[in-house]
Amino acid sequence: MSAVISASLVKELRERTGAAIMDCKHALVTANGDLEAAIEAMRVSGQAKAVKKASRVVAEGVVMIRHDGKIGVMLEVNCETDFVARDVSFLDFTTKVVDLALKNEIETTEALMDAKFASGESVEEVRQVLITKIGENIQLRRLALMRAESVLGSYSHSGKIGVLVNLSGGDEVLAKDLAMHIAASKPAVILPEQVSQDLVEAERKIQIEQALESGKPKELIDKMIEGRMKKFLNEVSLVGQPFVKDPSVTVADLLKKNAAKVVDFVRFEAAEGIEKKVDNFAEEVMAQVKGN
Repeated sequence: MSAVISASLVKELRERTGAAIMDCKHALVTANGDLEAAIEAMRVSGQAKAVKKASRVVAEGVVMIRHDGKIGVMLEVNCETDFVARDVSFLDFTTKVVDLALKNEIETTEALMDAKFASGESVEEVRQVLITKIGENIQLRRLALMRAESVLGSYSHSGKIGVLVNLSGGDEVLAKDLAMHIAASKPAVILPEQVSQDLVEAERKIQIEQALESGKPKELIDKMIEGRMKKFLNEVSLVGQPFVKDPSVTVADLLKKNAAKVVDFVRFEAAEGIEKKVDNFAEEVMAQVKGN
């Protein structure tokens, strides 16, 4: 004989799992009213659904930052649609995970997935439940832990771009200004000499080809190439860029004025480098018409 499933039991299961009411009721009926057995069954079901969705492209998401004194963490969590990126459950999950990362000073996404909340559940277990509830693939993509020598700066732009800056010397105002600059100007490195040789050679090849097309004398071409390469290196390095809040000075000038040095920085942009799937509604409709 099947156990009577009360509304209060369904409510408790829903609160503990975040699943839909009908899913909760079905799980309780299948488990003959055993709440813990229903939770375990839903967890297994969630794992299966998470595996099925794992190959789906996660081209949206958020970047969250937390810092305490000279220690900061930045986390990127991805999902499939912008709608879910603004979902309360998704944002609540991301908030709790980044707080957990800071509290335990976790350095990698792998370690973070295994970390446990106060409830005893791991981040991975909660992620799988959330996938079942929301119906989209959700992935912890990147995590950065930074310990500053003297000053830690951060900046978040609409939850889509985040920056952490490790500053030696200076103050918190300067550190935040630099983080804001990095968010806007997107430098690849701190110093020109840190630009990879492969990137330098690739750019030099482009400049040589363009200069030769000008038909100018070799002596002039050599000077043109060197000038353009210097400009390129300044554009991609932090210290060579015009300061975003006052383009009349470079970041190098700003640092010198404040007797400061950027030791390190990390910049995350949500879903950066992930190719988004572009749906063509008209083509989908025509395909369905032809199929019928």
